[in-house]
Amino acid sequence: MAKVILGPKTRWSYVNVWEPKSINGSQPKYSVSFIISKSDTKTIEKVKAAIQTAYEEGQSKLKGNSKTVPPLDKLKTPLRDGDEERPDDEVYAGCYFINANSSEQPGIVDANREHIIDRSEIYSGCYGRASVNFYAFNSNGNKGIACGLNNLQKIADGPSLGGRSRAEDDFADDDDDDFLS
Repeated sequence: MAKVILGPKTRWSYVNVWEPKSINGSQPKYSVSFIISKSDTKTIEKVKAAIQTAYEEGQSKLKGNSKTVPPLDKLKTPLRDGDEERPDDEVYAGCYFINANSSEQPGIVDANREHIIDRSEIYSGCYGRASVNFYAFNSNGNKGIACGLNNLQKIADGPSLGGRSRAEDDFADDDDDDFLS
């Protein structure tokens, strides 16, 4: 497997790291979608190199029962272009994104590598690093490279992508409107 640490300015979306969820009756999994700015060339190059490594290491799996291995550019890969696939969503403008999942819960730490147990600290919109691995798959006629979720390190807060505000922000103002007077 090709392991990569995504850069600290990676934004997290569709964060599902506390309870595994099943999609259409599949095995329940933990998952996160990582949004990576196209200007973060260092992280993008690491991801592309890891995808290439997973392709090379997984050739026998990708070949399956056929005589040849399909070329990488014909396979489904996890690095997707937000400008092309999500043109109406400004969050994805100028970014790539990767969906990662795991049947095991990821470890979650803060910038000081202290475990985060307060669920409200981790949400769609925060920024951080992520440990992910890339691997080849060949299942039910579908072939490609997938991304596994290992661990997360929250680096900074960001505006929530879920449209919901945090209680800490809603009540940050000390204005005490006395509605009874």
